[in-house]
Amino acid sequence: MFQPLLEAGLRQTMQRLVRPMLSNAVPLKLQRQLIRQAYRSSVPPRSARFVRDDLGDVPVVRTTATATPSGTILYLHGGGYIIGSASTHRGITGHLAKLSGCEVITPDYRLAPEHPFPAALDDAESVYLALISQGLSANSLALAGDSAGGGLSIALAMKLRDHKHPLPSSITCFSPWVDLSQGALYQPEREPVLQESWTANAARMYAGDTPLTTPLISPVYGQLDHLPPLLIQVGSEEILLNDATRLADVAKRDGVAAHLEIYNNLWHVFQVHCGQLDRATEAVQVAADHVRTHLAS
Repeated sequence: MFQPLLEAGLRQTMQRLVRPMLSNAVPLKLQRQLIRQAYRSSVPPRSARFVRDDLGDVPVVRTTATATPSGTILYLHGGGYIIGSASTHRGITGHLAKLSGCEVITPDYRLAPEHPFPAALDDAESVYLALISQGLSANSLALAGDSAGGGLSIALAMKLRDHKHPLPSSITCFSPWVDLSQGALYQPEREPVLQESWTANAARMYAGDTPLTTPLISPVYGQLDHLPPLLIQVGSEEILLNDATRLADVAKRDGVAAHLEIYNNLWHVFQVHCGQLDRATEAVQVAADHVRTHLAS
């Protein structure tokens, strides 16, 4: 009985507090401040430890929840490429570290509009290649991300493939944003987080003068062949539902082992409620299992 009430309460919180923040009527500087406060409700497990570092000249947060991590996850945070940070996502990265037994590394990649495409992608690539140059095997490294970070993880894998770099063992995407042209946004009645006008504005700020259908901005317009196994999770009540389903379709078209999970009646990146909402915890456990399954033994 408690979980349905909690789910309803969290939905109301997102609808009444988070959605109004993510509005073009709110100055971006204030959006960034408010979203930092909103993410305080996403609480990491007590065992999680966070250490700041620098990799490839990019600031990162290293997250561990076990004494001897068995692999590494490069986690790219969401926020429409214009808000969010490694700190805002400590809840979800902490739980992912605990459930996977891996170290999770979250870059503070540069944000738009101050730093438009390809700044975020370049930073993600710099961190990945720094890990490889330090002797980390690509087989022991996984990619993951939520929303814009989910799309960025796909774009990173595409760029690594095209430049003949070793590819990660797997990719996990939570509610990935993979079509910034918004050509096929889903229009649910109960989306409690995102507004179409906000995502459209964020897309323009990130892309700058580059066409929105550029594959490294909107991966569904590219070729995904030879990418590693892909897990996609999405809520049924979010405007990016079609992004997730199209990504799965394109991946399968190109021969990628892709698995899509749609969680009924849940919203954009509901996994941030891991440790509180049972279905969110279950979803992150599935993601952790996906990571572990493909890591080198």
